[in-house]
Amino acid sequence: MSAHSYAARRFTPERGTLGKLLARDSILRRMDWLLLGAALALSLIGTALVFSATRNRTELTHGDPYYFLLRHMLNTAIGFALAAGTVALGHRRLRGAVPVLYAISVLLVTAVLTPLGTTVNGAHAWIVLGGGFSLQPSEFTKITIILGMAMMLSARVDAGDRLFPDHRTVAQSLGFAILPMAIVMLMPDLGSVMVMAVIVLGVLLASGASNRWVLGLIAAGAGGAIAVWQLGVLDQYQIDRFAAFANPALDPAGVGYNTNQARIAIGSGGLLGKGLFEGSQTTGQFVPEQQTDFVFTVAGEELGFVGAALIIVLLGVIMWRGCRVARNATDLYGTIIAAGIVAWFAFQSFENIGMTLGIMPVAGLPLPFVSYGGSSMFAVWIAIGLLQAIHMKRPMSA
Repeated sequence: MSAHSYAARRFTPERGTLGKLLARDSILRRMDWLLLGAALALSLIGTALVFSATRNRTELTHGDPYYFLLRHMLNTAIGFALAAGTVALGHRRLRGAVPVLYAISVLLVTAVLTPLGTTVNGAHAWIVLGGGFSLQPSEFTKITIILGMAMMLSARVDAGDRLFPDHRTVAQSLGFAILPMAIVMLMPDLGSVMVMAVIVLGVLLASGASNRWVLGLIAAGAGGAIAVWQLGVLDQYQIDRFAAFANPALDPAGVGYNTNQARIAIGSGGLLGKGLFEGSQTTGQFVPEQQTDFVFTVAGEELGFVGAALIIVLLGVIMWRGCRVARNATDLYGTIIAAGIVAWFAFQSFENIGMTLGIMPVAGLPLPFVSYGGSSMFAVWIAIGLLQAIHMKRPMSA
């Protein structure tokens, strides 16, 4: 073979680095770019909103206006790296690690109930790591519940032994989820428990389990909510939040203050908003926790209806692509994981936006990809990594 013909073969696109990247079975070709783009766009929007909400809050930033901005960017970068690592590892390899992940999750949420735990904004749900960093274990427990229930419910179906999970398997998977949920309820972190309950329902529906289980869980959830209220499990601040939701005029300067100020901020934005960094409610620091639970109010005031609607559309794109991943998954295990993630994102987004509009009670849940918070950002990006990993295992024609 001549040197010329060898060089021609050596550097053709099919054999070169570019050719490998663009090959039909390459990572770039298999990646769901709409899903990734929507998540990145939300994180970038969140970066601007967090900076707007915190740059003037010297009592929080210690005089550094870029304090939250830099940390939010760091959290996003770490989250993206975790997503990339999850894709490289693959959702199927994580199947064998579920028992270990479950044990770690239970230990971490239990540690919150010990002197290691601390209270932030009324919720005793955090572990302080030092250096200004903290960990909210319940965020990662959501992922563990999804992976664990998916593993248990799909085992015999994917092996070809059954068409649907049997009653015993469903009962075992529910027991798997109930233990960490009960511990989180003891904190009490009602918002996270609500999300986990919706995840469980979404997982069961996707698994093909009998509808009797779903209806029974809904009835049990309603009964449990009444029992929690009557037995005094909730802290007073949580009871006050529900009271303010039921009666918006109740104590507008106290328990109803957050919701009233949030409505004012969103309503004042109009169609196009007052302009980024120009919101009077945001600049005047009238809305508490505006960088975390109430970050949507910054969008409503400064970016207006158009900007707020864009956030909702991007969240909708993520859920649409997640549903598509669930539909095209090559095994029930992947379908259940994707469905659980969609249920998680859908309910948490609706609850967060709904509480700023006054149509849902304040539950202390962050807006996925947008709100400030390391634990939340890491968890949602790991979920994106799982969706991408499942998507990349599909047949190329799907």
